Amino acid sequence: MINFYTGVWRILDLSSFYHEWTVSKLIIKPDKSPLVKYKTPVSNSIDKQIPGDAVNVSGNTQEAQNKITFAGHATVLVEMDGVTLLTDPLLRKRAAHLARLVAVPDYSAWDVDAILISHMHWDHLDFPTLRAFGYDMPLIVPKGAAKLLKKKGFKYIEEIVPDQTVQLNGVKIIATPANHSNTRVPMSKHKGDSMGFIIDGSDEIYFAGDTDLFPEMENIGTDIDVALIPVWGYGPTIGSGHLDPYRAAKALEHLTPTIAIPIHWGTYVPIGMVWMQLSFMKTPPRSFAKHASIIAPNVEVKILEPGDSFQFKHL
Repeated sequence: MINFYTGVWRILDLSSFYHEWTVSKLIIKPDKSPLVKYKTPVSNSIDKQIPGDAVNVSGNTQEAQNKITFAGHATVLVEMDGVTLLTDPLLRKRAAHLARLVAVPDYSAWDVDAILISHMHWDHLDFPTLRAFGYDMPLIVPKGAAKLLKKKGFKYIEEIVPDQTVQLNGVKIIATPANHSNTRVPMSKHKGDSMGFIIDGSDEIYFAGDTDLFPEMENIGTDIDVALIPVWGYGPTIGSGHLDPYRAAKALEHLTPTIAIPIHWGTYVPIGMVWMQLSFMKTPPRSFAKHASIIAPNVEVKILEPGDSFQFKHL
């Protein structure tokens, strides 16, 4: 049966090219809204501060519970020390050839201070979702992404490279390396680094973005409390530059977090597969937990279904 699913996937995906071409031709259309002048970074130093007039951070930073909400795919809402960050937001019922099988969360109540973009692929850098948060939303993005975002009208764009840091009301956002392709679509002129992030405050959180294993992984972070690890994608197979459940568990050997939360699974599926009973929509995080129990037994795996949250304080 899996061979049948894989065959359908090949037809729909056309060796991972068709959906990229669709996005480049049909989704990434010229933005008709007025362009807003690009705000250059406030500093060329390693440590940067997002402009104060671009953020509105409030709350008791000493008493607040830290919270992680898995919104689906690679979209995670991180609330730490009064700062709220959102990773790779893709919050639509349909994106290109993908249909969302779980509810889109009500993000209208999210008081997001900045959005983190790990790389330029269309399912991680989604313009319709970004527009929903407004052109004034601060975006922390990899080197190479600002030009396209500027063209789309976004005002606060902070390009950084691995090992550079942005500080937001006491919370450090540190770019980390990743092993993933760097073009938006095949043969695209739009290229940008692929990376992850360390979010460092009262706890240390690692968001891996999209990546495969790489040697420098063991040097990421200093004492990771929670690792947000991709374990799959949106089809019956995954290509290079990604972690499957076994390799994601191997990553824990290098990262040694206290807790690992599997992400990048169970949210989107090719439209032609919506009616099927798809094991790959449910099994990857559980396979990851099983492998992790053997490979990294000291790491606690918490599986959050899309939409679920995990509250913690000073792990």
